[in-house]
Parts: sequence; C-alpha cells; structure tokens
Amino acid sequence: MSQLSRTLHAHGRRTAVAVTLACVLTATVQQPAHGEPSTLPEVQAELRRLYRQAERATEKYNAVDEEVTAQEKRVRTLTARITAAETRLDRLTSLAGAAARAQYRSGGLPAEVQFALSSEPENALHNASLARRAQQSTLGVLTALADTEDDLRTRKTDASEELDTLRGSRRARAAERRTIEKNIASAKRLESRLKAEQRRELAELEEKEAEEAQAEWEESGILDQVGTEATKAGRKAIAFATRQIGKPYVWGAEGPDSFDCSGLTSQAWLYAGVTIPRTSEEQWRQLTRVPVENMRPGDLIIYYDDASHVALYIGDGEVIQAPRPGRWVYISPVASMEILGVVRPDA
Repeated sequence: MSQLSRTLHAHGRRTAVAVTLACVLTATVQQPAHGEPSTLPEVQAELRRLYRQAERATEKYNAVDEEVTAQEKRVRTLTARITAAETRLDRLTSLAGAAARAQYRSGGLPAEVQFALSSEPENALHNASLARRAQQSTLGVLTALADTEDDLRTRKTDASEELDTLRGSRRARAAERRTIEKNIASAKRLESRLKAEQRRELAELEEKEAEEAQAEWEESGILDQVGTEATKAGRKAIAFATRQIGKPYVWGAEGPDSFDCSGLTSQAWLYAGVTIPRTSEEQWRQLTRVPVENMRPGDLIIYYDDASHVALYIGDGEVIQAPRPGRWVYISPVASMEILGVVRPDA
C-alpha cells in the first residue's frame, strides 16, 4: 500500500491530505503547475468541478440543439409556404393580366353603359349579366392577388425573423460546445498527470465516498418507504437502460451506441412509449414531481441544485446512469450524488 493510501486509511474518510502528490509519489507524478491541485482530494474536487461544468454545458447544448432542430423545421415550413404563395401570386398575376386584356378588348365600359348602347336590345340583359359576372370575377382575382401579396410579405418577414433566431441559437450552441470541450480537455489533462496507482486510489476514494453517502441515506429508513414495483412502462424503461450498460458516455448523445445522462433517460422512456423532455433541466421542470420517499422503480432521480444530472431509479437503492466523459453507463448507489428530487414520467 502506498504512503498516500495509508494516510487515507489512517484518517478514516476524505480528510485533507496535506502531503502533495509531488512529494509522496515523486517517481510517478509530474510537478503540477502553480495554482493547480496537488493533493488527491484537491484533484478529485477539481475533476468534479470540471466535469460538472461540462455536464451543465452539455444539458444547455442539448436544450439549444432541440430548439435549433425545431427552428430549422419551422424555417423549412415557412420556406415551403413562401414557395406556394409565390406560385399562387404568379398565377393570380397572370389571371389579372388576362382579365385586364379582356376588359380592354370589350371597351372597358361598365355593364350599365354597354346595356344602354347595345344595338341588340334582346341580348342586352344577357350581355349585362355576363359583363357583371366578369367584373366580379376580375375584382375577385385582384382581391386575391392583393391578399396573396400581403400574405407573402408576412411570411417572408416571419421567415427572416425565424432565420435570425436560428442563427442566434446556432451561435449559442457553438458557445456551449466550446465550453464542453474546454472543460473536458482540462479534466483530461489533469487526469493524464495521474499514474495508475494514483488513479486507483482516486477511484477508491470516490467509491468510499459514495458508499458513505449511500449508507447515511439508507440509515434514514427511506428504503422502507419507497415503492418496489414499477409500472409496465417503467419496467420497459428499466429494461432498455439495462441493455445500455457498458456503453460509453458521450456528451450530446442519445444512442444507440453512446449516451449522455438525459439522452439515456429520455430514450429509455421513449422505448416505453412515453415521450419526455430531452434535458435533465426540462425533465425536472415539466414532469410530475414526487417525494423521494414515494418514488418507485422507473422514476427519474434529478441531481444537484441546477438539475444538471439525471439517472433512472431501478429499485433497491440503485440507479442506472450515464455518468460523465471517460465513463460508461453503469449501476450506482442512488445517493452517490446530491439528490435534488424525483420526477415520474408516467404519473
């Protein structure tokens, strides 16, 4: 056992390890840059911070990505309607031109005057009726032409505004992408300085903390209160999530080969026949909330005060989750992270 491990065991739990990694493991770690974490708990805290920031940005990216998709659909719809309106405008313009030419050929006189000047009085009434209908028809064409022109202008304005909004959303999506990639890159650089033994010790420390948090949660007696039976849809969602165990976490992914946290939960419930919001924030905002003590298998556990992480409760105090970059979909204790609350997709 390394000196660092003995220090951890001697102090019981996640105490501040005062000895730096550079001093304790000089043979296996590079000297950290000034201001960077040097003890194992500091490294752990920094990794959590970086991955939390990446996950928050991922959920924002997912939300913007959904909006961009919806906006692109609206723009396509508006474009199709503009094309249809332009076709109608061309047809009405042609009809209006034909009506104007016909009126010119007939002398352009009102029906009453044509009636008075008719050389064949016996046909005058019939001709007047035909002329009136022709004028009404021409008026209808011109009215439709004006309406179509107005409609076309409105649709073009709407499309222009929608395109501006779409461009803004795409810029926001690109900004979130840069934030995600920056934080993941920083976390990977930090992890790259840890050698195999230190990574093992870090994993042990994280596991110990999760076990302690879970034990404290269970000691409250909450497992004696929660439901143990899932609904039919809930069982389907759990079955789907279970089949994804071992697949990698990839930010922005919703299957079939990789997932992020809300990509996994939204796809699991979609498989069960229930459409839920794509992001953990919207799942928390829109789905029915239930007290933690009343949760049942299939419910979603929302984590952290900003609702930036979500997992699927499967019973017996465990969840299936897609944790973070570099990890895989796996089963973990429900209380291994800070619980914000529980939502029920099939309430």
